Amino acid sequence: MELLKNLLLVLHLLGWAVVLGGVLVSMRDPKIPAGALHGALTALVTGILMVGVKEMSDDLADPNMVKITVKLLVTLVVTALVVVGGRRPEKVTTGFLGAIAGLTVLNVAIAVLWH
Repeated sequence: MELLKNLLLVLHLLGWAVVLGGVLVSMRDPKIPAGALHGALTALVTGILMVGVKEMSDDLADPNMVKITVKLLVTLVVTALVVVGGRRPEKVTTGFLGAIAGLTVLNVAIAVLWH
């Protein structure tokens, strides 16, 4: 189970890397990058799967559900912003992309710093 959790963690972080990297590259010409939705959905699905694996395993510590809820809410907001920006490109500004980038960094920071 530990190996599965770690593989999911790698995919989860790669999903966030796609979102953050794509958004930062698109700051000069504000638009939602092509892979941002896929990255956000990858992070969302792998995050849910990691919680399921930790809940099922007797070897792994139970997840902090308050932390998971906060991370889920941030992930849903990032995903919603990416979807809205993709459907309404005229709304995408540097600030819009900055919000996505900031929330992505916040989500990673919560994962690392909240014990």
